[in-house]
Amino acid sequence: MKLIVCDPTSARAIEQMRQGGVEVDVKDTVTPEELLEVIPAYDAMVVRSRTKVTAAVIDAGVSGNLKLIIRAGVGVDNIDVAHAKSKGVEVRNTPASPSNSVAELTIGYLLALARQIPQATASMKAGQWEKKAFSKCGEVSGKTLGLVGYGMIGKLVADKAHALGMEVLACDPYVTQYPEYVQAANLDDLCSRADYVSLHVPHTPETHYIIGTKQLEMMKKGVYIVNCGRGGTLDEAALAEAIASGKVAGAALDVFEDEKVERGQRLMQLPQVIGTPHVGSGTVEAEARVGGEVAQIAIDFSRR
Repeated sequence: MKLIVCDPTSARAIEQMRQGGVEVDVKDTVTPEELLEVIPAYDAMVVRSRTKVTAAVIDAGVSGNLKLIIRAGVGVDNIDVAHAKSKGVEVRNTPASPSNSVAELTIGYLLALARQIPQATASMKAGQWEKKAFSKCGEVSGKTLGLVGYGMIGKLVADKAHALGMEVLACDPYVTQYPEYVQAANLDDLCSRADYVSLHVPHTPETHYIIGTKQLEMMKKGVYIVNCGRGGTLDEAALAEAIASGKVAGAALDVFEDEKVERGQRLMQLPQVIGTPHVGSGTVEAEARVGGEVAQIAIDFSRR
């Protein structure tokens, strides 16, 4: 099997695939125009988030040998999955590998929001000693966390939050059974009860702005919002208004609606908002797990 690596991928994973009998070409700076030209020569491709696997790319691929698209990561927003399936091209991702990294970032955000750690650090770096101002924070223990989405990442967040003494609510139409320490809730109930709301859903037409003006109005005054899932699931304009009004006490975001141009700058200008540049899965451990899973998928497929 001949495979093209379109985005930066660990050298170890590439070596694993080669040792497993896969012919690998690394073209991790390939442009969209170049990809259209070369893709017919390959049976499989590996992408991360940089490369967009459009219908045109898929059509070019199936005019040759393309049978498999591997997304090294969780989200497949950059792949026209429906078109791939209609053309008989299998799409695989690696949802388990980065899950713990994203869950840990979420928990880190809960604690950072509760204790205003970034704001206190910035104050210290500015030469200030605002002991009284930063001694009025709260604890997460005893508070209610509402999880919008209960997939692999949501489950790990629930486990860790429970260990911190939080009450956990979860809303997910695809889940029928939860552990005893997680309470099932519909979205309205979750929004009205949670002290912290954390999003863990993919961005689809059904989840677009799943947390918007209506949901924010239902929430407690002083609620905190965390989004380490996908941009577009949270209405950022509505969030900014809710923060300005005092309804939302703070927010922590790793993902944004527009990560090409605006990049959340409107929100990041607010002192109540903390954020990171979409690095939820960006750990050494996750990278190793993702690479290993990608290699195994490719090797197994080549041996069918």
